[in-house]
Amino acid sequence: MAERTAVKATAAEPDFLQFNDLACEAIGGKVIFATDEWFAPAANLLKREPPQFIASAFTEFGKWMDGWETRRKRKPGHDWCIVQLGVPGRIYGFDVDTSFFTGNHSPYVSIQAGCLDHLPPFTLEGDRTGMAASDGQLAAVAKLGSEAWPELVCVSQLKPGYADCCHNYFKVEFEHRVTHLRLNMFPDGGIARLRAYGIGQRDWSSVSTNQDIDLVALTNGGVCLGYSDAHFGHPRNMIGLGRAANMADGWETARRLDRPKELKVDQRGILQVPGWEWAVFRLGHPGVISSIEVDTIHFKGNFPDSCRIEVCSLTPEEEAQCTRSGWTSGKWQVLLPPQKLRPHHRHHFGQGDLTRTSPVSHVRLIIAPDGGVSRLRLWGRPTPLPAAPPSLQTPASKL
Repeated sequence: MAERTAVKATAAEPDFLQFNDLACEAIGGKVIFATDEWFAPAANLLKREPPQFIASAFTEFGKWMDGWETRRKRKPGHDWCIVQLGVPGRIYGFDVDTSFFTGNHSPYVSIQAGCLDHLPPFTLEGDRTGMAASDGQLAAVAKLGSEAWPELVCVSQLKPGYADCCHNYFKVEFEHRVTHLRLNMFPDGGIARLRAYGIGQRDWSSVSTNQDIDLVALTNGGVCLGYSDAHFGHPRNMIGLGRAANMADGWETARRLDRPKELKVDQRGILQVPGWEWAVFRLGHPGVISSIEVDTIHFKGNFPDSCRIEVCSLTPEEEAQCTRSGWTSGKWQVLLPPQKLRPHHRHHFGQGDLTRTSPVSHVRLIIAPDGGVSRLRLWGRPTPLPAAPPSLQTPASKL
């Protein structure tokens, strides 16, 4: 069978874009404070959907915009907001998207990060269009001391929201866990979306080794590391919360052009085709997988014919080598042999369907010949990690 090589990011698209958006409203991200929301509320920053523009749309406060837009500032200071991540974790990069803000985008931006022991007692509710922070809200947010949080992105110029330059990417070199972000606009203006790409981090010391847990879930630190094709939907969607809302909330590939002109099946009814598509994930914690769920909900005329799952255990150095090779290398072994799939269906595979019971750190989902999968769940038990020597142990990260 012919395997498609890994997709290569263009020079304009950094590697961190395949990680999870930890700020997205779909996983619980929310804006809990904003200095001003005159033209458009800051909550729009965290929408899952790409920004849109409706030329004829206006509100009583001015032009309707699908993003966060403040009034033209006429007093000292600058505008800023506080974002509470849906999943706390390590941030690797940002996309500050200015789509459609072409004469009204914020000229400069900076981003700071905090790791709070307790969630702030305040938040913003309802439609905030035409509103600004009250004296009480300003006093409450001041207690966070967010102006002193470490800077992940220093003051940087933003490009306007034209299609060829609206994505402003910022790579982050910051090793600490983050729960909240402070997004600063200098001095005012508009931003369409804020994407905070990273990997979730949870306290595994609180998880019993006798407790089954979804080892690949983004809330547990699972992350996509590579894939062959994501024409209609990124494979990271498969490890999201709950069941998929629609087809866009899943992984879907293009139709393979090497499909036979006439299709044939084997004795199990599985199509015999020369190619397949794949996606690789690192588990949130190494463990023993005991059951699998492959959900094709919403994929009715475009579900894969079959799937199989391979696994391996990699060191960080081996993972780096596999990434450099586009995942053409690796010591993969079959965990789930090829299985016939059905449309719009939740498939469950138990221990009787699996071929291995040893701990693994990485998985590869392979679908043939192409199509869409909405969710992948890998239930199992985390494997205790060897304790580091006392001289190498570090305390839990706090900012």
